Amino acid sequence: MTKRPPPEQRPARPFFSSGPCAKRPGWSTGALDRALVGRSHRAAPSKARIQEVSDRSRALLGIPDDWRLGIVPASDTGAVEMALWSLLGARGVDLLAWESFGSGWVGDVVKQLQIADHRILEAEYGQLPDLSRVDFERDVVFTWNGTTSGVRVPDGNWIAPDRQGLTICDATSAVFAMEIAWDRLDVVTWSWQKVLGGEAGHGMLALSPRAVERLESHTPAWPMPKIFRLTKAGRLNQAIFEGSTINTPSMLCVEDAIDGLTWAESVGGLESLIARSRANLAAVEKWVGTATWTDFLAEDPATRSSTSICLKLVDEWTLERDPDEVATAIRSAVRLLEDEGVAYDIGAYRDAPAGLRLWGGGTVETTDLEDLFPWLDWAWAEIRSRAS
Repeated sequence: MTKRPPPEQRPARPFFSSGPCAKRPGWSTGALDRALVGRSHRAAPSKARIQEVSDRSRALLGIPDDWRLGIVPASDTGAVEMALWSLLGARGVDLLAWESFGSGWVGDVVKQLQIADHRILEAEYGQLPDLSRVDFERDVVFTWNGTTSGVRVPDGNWIAPDRQGLTICDATSAVFAMEIAWDRLDVVTWSWQKVLGGEAGHGMLALSPRAVERLESHTPAWPMPKIFRLTKAGRLNQAIFEGSTINTPSMLCVEDAIDGLTWAESVGGLESLIARSRANLAAVEKWVGTATWTDFLAEDPATRSSTSICLKLVDEWTLERDPDEVATAIRSAVRLLEDEGVAYDIGAYRDAPAGLRLWGGGTVETTDLEDLFPWLDWAWAEIRSRAS
């Protein structure tokens, strides 16, 4: 194999990690100058800044006025766990899983909460479960976008509008980048460190009126840790959804979240953010169409993620090698790109098939992706040459 020199053009911002994700273009630590550090999070100015995150998120995303929206501990994971522990158990539950995070929620419901009346609808990486099998007489738990497989649900039309159960949706790599069918959902969760490139440790929990009614009418059979409690004396704890967080938030992170929301507003809001993400996916699709060694992990273009864009290896060299050798080779390619300073953290998730994962959310510039593609071709050719 002929060795090629590395490309000359480099991405201006080599940040393609799928979480924490790229900061917004032009970000610097100066964005945090207004942070109310050294202040109590319960002081009136601090509480107002915390609530501002929820208010601006609601406006940008078009969350219905009668939904509750609050900031909770432990990122998207904490938000999902709060929903599962607080809301499930009143009826049977259908659990959808086609990648690692969905599988994690299955494990929590089955092994930790031990809800006997459960059904697991699974699919391999690159596919979706049969959505027509979902029973909306039951509660339903699913991810809108499979962050580690690059496969998303096509829309919300598969969800029954007259459902009897609750729909609990982990949407952390979908909100601010994809259209969300709020009228078909009852619980939606996400974190700051995904699509708007915020800092870690804080989650967002959005509850429909139906979810609030469940909270106030159903008492779970299991003990409820303090950090998960959404009710007080049998009623929704309104303070959580009015800027009074359960535990102490970072005011630096709060300020950074406001900065990301301000930038999103400045570029045209949700419509523009979705368009930016779709443009990134389109650029990857164009390049993959010419690449002979890689393809999308998502088998159906209609359910292909525009944020967590997952790629698999399909060249003859790969097919002739042992899977462990291939995994070692792709790790070497990822390290080579990092050493060159052109792409950081783009290896596939540890539980996913060996390959690459490029973040395509709105904080990533399409031109940076376009400048990256020649480097991907070069790195894989270089690693195969070394291994031959």
